[in-house]
Amino acid sequence: MLIRREEPTDVVAVRAVVTAAFAKPQVPVVAEATLVDALRTCGAWLPALSLVAIGDQEEIVGHVVCTRGRVDGAPALGLGPLSVDPRYQRRGVGMALVHSVLGAADALDEPLVALLGDPAYYGRFGFRAGTDLGITPPDPGWSPYFQIRALTAYQPSLRGPFAYAEPFSRL
Repeated sequence: MLIRREEPTDVVAVRAVVTAAFAKPQVPVVAEATLVDALRTCGAWLPALSLVAIGDQEEIVGHVVCTRGRVDGAPALGLGPLSVDPRYQRRGVGMALVHSVLGAADALDEPLVALLGDPAYYGRFGFRAGTDLGITPPDPGWSPYFQIRALTAYQPSLRGPFAYAEPFSRL
């Protein structure tokens, strides 16, 4: 498996992976696919932090993105969605994508990455409850799932409310 930056020619394949990863029979439009499309066209999009996983057949089998977020007005990152084609789940694709995007974010001197997700899954990557670092989610009800991964440039004085890129507010 190869992890690389998303290229403009990958947009259709990425949308297909995101749609497959989050599809539910009773929901005709996959919100996460619409979100990625909206993020790609907003000022918070960071091309260096939109990564794809390439499978053995040279097809895109996974995608992850971090976009510009803010902690009390200071720059930070929001991770998500993380998408893996269902045929490739539980094979390490998601793990490789998360490790890669965290490494890329750290290399870019970003201070932290925030996400909303399963603590049992994301804890293995060093994510911990945002409230442990004094960073609160946009919605207080998200607290059990709102997590932060501090990176090398993180300073403990970075505290306060987290704000995702604007397209997240449309979910």
